[in-house]
Amino acid sequence: MAGEQGKRINVVLDEEHAAKLQDMASRMYVQPGTVARSLLSTAIDQVDSEAATITAILDAIPGAWERTQEGLADAEAGRVVPLDQL
Repeated sequence: MAGEQGKRINVVLDEEHAAKLQDMASRMYVQPGTVARSLLSTAIDQVDSEAATITAILDAIPGAWERTQEGLADAEAGRVVPLDQL
């Protein structure tokens, strides 16, 4: 990715994973974001892009379905902020 313009994403980790990431970063004398970027890039490169695999990965995220349904309900009820108002 050297020399390329990257896309910024935000990832929220639970306390346990955030602590592990912080520990790895401190042992490597780098920022946690650097380690996270490397780990995420490696995982993306190694994952099979077949729909069944992606579905299995998404299904393994605890609470993902429930949060999706909550988001849809919020959108239907008008409890959202349009992007152009952020």
